[in-house]
Amino acid sequence: MIVDDEEAARYGMRRALSTFGYNITEAESAEAARALIRQQQPDLMLLDVNLPGMSGLDFLRELTDSNGTGPLVIIVTAHGSERMAVEAVKAGAHDYLSKPFELDDLRLVIKNAAETLQLRRENSSLWRRIEVERTQRGSLIGNSNSMQRVRAMIEKVADTDATVLVRGESGTGKELIARELHDRNATRCTSAFVAVNCAALPSELIESELFGHEKGAFTGAAARRQGKFEQADGGTLFLDEIGDMSANVQAKLLRALEERRIERLGCNDSIPVDVRIVSATHQPLEEEIADGKFRADLFYRLRVVTIDIPPLRERREDIPILVEAFARGAAERYNLPLRPVSQSVLRRLVEYDWPGNVRELKNTIERAAIMAEGSELGLRDLPDEISASQNPIASSATEEEGLRIPFTADFRADRREFERRYISRCLEHTQGNVTRAAEILGMHRQSLQHKLRQLGLGRRYVSVSADLQDISDN
Repeated sequence: MIVDDEEAARYGMRRALSTFGYNITEAESAEAARALIRQQQPDLMLLDVNLPGMSGLDFLRELTDSNGTGPLVIIVTAHGSERMAVEAVKAGAHDYLSKPFELDDLRLVIKNAAETLQLRRENSSLWRRIEVERTQRGSLIGNSNSMQRVRAMIEKVADTDATVLVRGESGTGKELIARELHDRNATRCTSAFVAVNCAALPSELIESELFGHEKGAFTGAAARRQGKFEQADGGTLFLDEIGDMSANVQAKLLRALEERRIERLGCNDSIPVDVRIVSATHQPLEEEIADGKFRADLFYRLRVVTIDIPPLRERREDIPILVEAFARGAAERYNLPLRPVSQSVLRRLVEYDWPGNVRELKNTIERAAIMAEGSELGLRDLPDEISASQNPIASSATEEEGLRIPFTADFRADRREFERRYISRCLEHTQGNVTRAAEILGMHRQSLQHKLRQLGLGRRYVSVSADLQDISDN
């Protein structure tokens, strides 16, 4: 859009640019331009400072305040008004031209601005794709106290070079935590994130995979090969299932961490590397150390900071949010209609123990989205092991018996009320035995006691549980 009160000036700029394929519209004032912007939404504007009515500078400030939705502005000033041009750039103009200008200068400024717009679109598209991928992974979605603690740990440690040990069951999202630590590190996020699954590699190959090798170092080594340490130089190396690493490789890994240097197989020269290590395991490494299967010194070197990811059964309140995110992700990924999840399905998903954790839930929702034929995701769309499973409390307590809650459109309030009634029903079933109720609910006893206090049930049941525990101990 060309905004100038001089018809001859608009004609000259239009003629100079039209041969390059730009779609051009014109306005003689800020007021006329404002109306056209709503209709045509131009990407780029040539804006003259001297306009009748509202000045170009005031109009620029108005466009700058439009939450980033307005066009990119190139301000046009009269000769000798460079100070005003500088003021315009400070107010948000992308660039400026001083009259009279050469047509080649005009074309160059427009070309540069168009390239800037293209880069912005590509950047915006990239970030949208990253957000979709994060949503589809889903492990960090949730408002439970345990996930809030995980996020707080990531915030504290991400921008440091401290080694981090991530612990959790299979499918809880340990690699996602490692990627979050990498993405949030200002100095490393632009370098490589390299992941190695130590359990998936034979012990005789993992050393070459990590440290690389020279040509002829062993049978089949036909050429020099960089290892994962060198590939991750400047970035992050994620060692998944670190507990499956052989004793020999453990010793070399410890040396690499302490000296920040490695040696390729078949080479005596050491190579400096700048790598942040994030490792993960589902195994109790303390027991592996006691059995002589894992080095204690390496364990302490790897766990400068430890992040424990709770299994999904211990944060059931996050399941509805995860289900919604996965359903949307599946609809976008497979170009499917977004079907709502029925209440019976949501109830069954919350009841199920999810031995495969978030990964299993994600795959279940994707399968249901693909196989669904009705207007919503129903029980028939779930795998048999989930649709047929019943929680002992849910099967003995129907909605008519007290689990029905009013719909208030306040998700947190409704969820809290459902939890209160559901857990109360479970404790009635166990006659107030919190330990037994925790087993049925798939929670740790301390976690259930904390939940009882949150729901205002602590005084009623925690003391009963303590008495029962004393009786059991005696």
